Amino acid sequence: MDLISRIPKVELHLHIEGTFEPELMLKIAKRNNIQLPYKSVADVKKAYEFTSLQSFLDIYYQSAQVLLTEEDFHDLTYAYFQKVATQNVRHVEMIFDPQTHTSRNVAYETVVNGIWSGMQAGLKDFSITSKLMLGVLRDLTEEDAFVLWQQALPHIDKLAAISLNSAEQGNPPSKFAKIYQAARDKGLLAVAHAGEEGPSEYIWQALNLLKVNRIDHGVRCTEDEELVTYLKQQQIPLTMCPLSNTKLCVYKDMSEHPIAELLRKGLCVTVNSDDPSFFGGYIEENYRAIQATFDFSDKEICQLAENAIQASFLNQTEKQTLMDELNNIQQEVCHD
Repeated sequence: MDLISRIPKVELHLHIEGTFEPELMLKIAKRNNIQLPYKSVADVKKAYEFTSLQSFLDIYYQSAQVLLTEEDFHDLTYAYFQKVATQNVRHVEMIFDPQTHTSRNVAYETVVNGIWSGMQAGLKDFSITSKLMLGVLRDLTEEDAFVLWQQALPHIDKLAAISLNSAEQGNPPSKFAKIYQAARDKGLLAVAHAGEEGPSEYIWQALNLLKVNRIDHGVRCTEDEELVTYLKQQQIPLTMCPLSNTKLCVYKDMSEHPIAELLRKGLCVTVNSDDPSFFGGYIEENYRAIQATFDFSDKEICQLAENAIQASFLNQTEKQTLMDELNNIQQEVCHD
């Protein structure tokens, strides 16, 4: 077994709705008597040719429409754990987007309870720990976000953090400063998508106005040397998703991706899969794609894994357990 297979993996940037594999989508659509514009798995996969973030979001929201019951959300979540158990994923911090479902008159409780039961089954059957992050759709208003917040409050014990997602262009983090303050006041941690298609200024806003613990994506930090220096000094984690960025044409080719440059400058970059069903790979495929492009050393691969462990919302004891496992693998590799 090679190093990438062996390292304990922590996934920090994962949209659970983005793990919806075509086979399961068609199965649940049939169960719920919903007609999709696809007759086969091949038809669905043909639709996964994206030209931008928005072209992806259009089909992402369409596929989510088949999810109606707690059983549906449980099955979606459990299928992800079943998949990544084969890739030695040990912990995941997943985002879910309730507004995608409540807008279709699916109750918030249905969504969160189904996902939560899938998470517990993932722990029981595969020993994968997980945390849940409340996604706020940034192309909606902050008032809409507060409606979501009221729905979420009775179930806040299931949440670890608040997250800002969806179409970034023209939807700056500054739109959501109040909802982030409300979430932090209730003890939630904070993450936000920033600097994917939006400018580096959005990363500054996420840090200064939303007071986030991590930046999701953050690739456009390279446009601002002062920002790169700040991210390095503060060791602000960047949850990068290489296959996503190439699939959505943020970069034409993986060789243009800044993950290697930023890692080698000492920034806390991590490897994640974002919406793996749509973007052609889970976390291990993302590791392999960047390894093939940038020829990372064993030490660098282990550093990426360590960054994810340290950037997670696990407690110190839990982090140390994973670090001990990673360190043992590193010693074996160095010894070999």
